[in-house]
Amino acid sequence: MTEMRPVTDQATDATPVKTLALPDAQTVTFVKHWTDRLFSFRVTRPASLRFRSGEFVMIGLMGDPDPKTGKQKPLLRAYSIASPSWDEELEFYSIKVQDGPLTSKLQHIAVGDEIILRPKPVGTLVHDALLPGKRIWFFATGTGFAPFASLLREPQTYEDYDEVIITHTCRQVGELTYGAELIESLKTDEMLNELIGEGFWKKIKYYPTTTREESPKMGRITDLMRSGEAFADLGVPQINPADDRAMVCGNLAFNLEIKDMLEGYGLVEGANSNPQHYVVEKAFLD
Repeated sequence: MTEMRPVTDQATDATPVKTLALPDAQTVTFVKHWTDRLFSFRVTRPASLRFRSGEFVMIGLMGDPDPKTGKQKPLLRAYSIASPSWDEELEFYSIKVQDGPLTSKLQHIAVGDEIILRPKPVGTLVHDALLPGKRIWFFATGTGFAPFASLLREPQTYEDYDEVIITHTCRQVGELTYGAELIESLKTDEMLNELIGEGFWKKIKYYPTTTREESPKMGRITDLMRSGEAFADLGVPQINPADDRAMVCGNLAFNLEIKDMLEGYGLVEGANSNPQHYVVEKAFLD
């Protein structure tokens, strides 16, 4: 997907060797830690970067020097772009893994630091991969909310659908805060209300659930759908291929379970080259 090349010295005889610069570097402009496991950050956007809301890019930092050669190589991972395609900056939403090769380092970034960003966006969670429909479902677990943070601020979402349902399942209540605050902010976003239409956010039905900590709605979204409770709470009929379209971004087990459920409802998986009823982000692992 990306070319991982080592950084080389570009010094000449007249130029003393300095600290290695990051390849494809972008500058961090904002960082917010939501919980001890989750944080979001924004970086500058390359002038040439064009992407569709819902796509992802490879981002990262330089790895530790090789013990023998001292050389460093980029340490990259796929990250969904949480900001919409029209934003002047790029936003990302990340988990913290204390012994993770990348996130153990990435969680310590601060404003003014640089990260590597390979400007080659790809992904399946795009409107082009779906047939027209009445209702769009965004199914997320954990940081799988990120691509939907982009799509919830994308005008086409509201042009294409009469209803936008976003489900977000996390273990703890605090892990829902990033998504909840973003959705609430849409109500007072003057630019979006002018761009998309006053009150566009009224099309959104937000359905957050937790699996461990007590909250207003407990349970895995898949269980709540099987029982019919989710559909009753939302005031919508059971998913059907005539009206419903879906995008899925979560941990692998969740993705597979939702995929089976959607196909049980009669939906067919789509792709950029073959638009259908639903798509799953295969690059994401919560």
